[in-house]
Amino acid sequence: MDIRVRGSVPPDPFLGAASLFETERDLSLPVEVRVRDSPEERTWAGHYDDRHVLNISRQAATSAMARELALHELSHMARYEESHPSHHQSTDEALFLALSGASVERRKLTHCYQIANHMKDVYADDITLSVGPGGKLVTFLESRLAAAVADRPRARPRPESRRLTAGSDPDITAVNAAFALAMCERHDLVDDDHRLYDLAHAAADDAPDVDVSAFTRLFRSLAEDPSESEYRKALVDAARLYAVDADAGGPAAAD
Repeated sequence: MDIRVRGSVPPDPFLGAASLFETERDLSLPVEVRVRDSPEERTWAGHYDDRHVLNISRQAATSAMARELALHELSHMARYEESHPSHHQSTDEALFLALSGASVERRKLTHCYQIANHMKDVYADDITLSVGPGGKLVTFLESRLAAAVADRPRARPRPESRRLTAGSDPDITAVNAAFALAMCERHDLVDDDHRLYDLAHAAADDAPDVDVSAFTRLFRSLAEDPSESEYRKALVDAARLYAVDADAGGPAAAD
């Protein structure tokens, strides 16, 4: 694999990820690693006719998770090269099919794109976890979920009050909890008494309209090699489960 690191960071985590990845997979196109200065930028993969680009913040590139983050993005690149439906299906098209005729809050529409990214991540991490250990992933998912649950909005102690602080959005935090559980269960990474289950229970309590169990089943049971239509249906089902079915009172008013 041809991988080149551009930026003043140690190349070892990226070269290590490439070596580990090559034990099971390979990429046809070269990989360019671009280190970004903004700590707010997430790690993501870009795909072009002549190369893939692994974008990563300097903070992430020098963290203890650098190799695992790089391995995850290499897995996305592999899914893209093999034309896996999860990495070629238009999210806009699926959401149009799922939400046509419904009035959906803008925040929920944004969350639907995050749910689509979770589904891509399921397929990327099926590769990631086939070539590397899952311990760091479990720790990463646990820490992120714990932070989100701790950052949930606080409300006044009176029943009629509204939430006071912005914090993490409880609804998408609940979906994130379902994703974390699904990945761990899909790959047998944790025991039944792992702290993730307590965190997911707390997240579910904060978002009573989100069916955490249903989302866990949906993510966990995604077919390994779906057809385009099968994947599109799964994406449509996920969007409806979150933005339409969860609203017992009917479609939410648009912002």
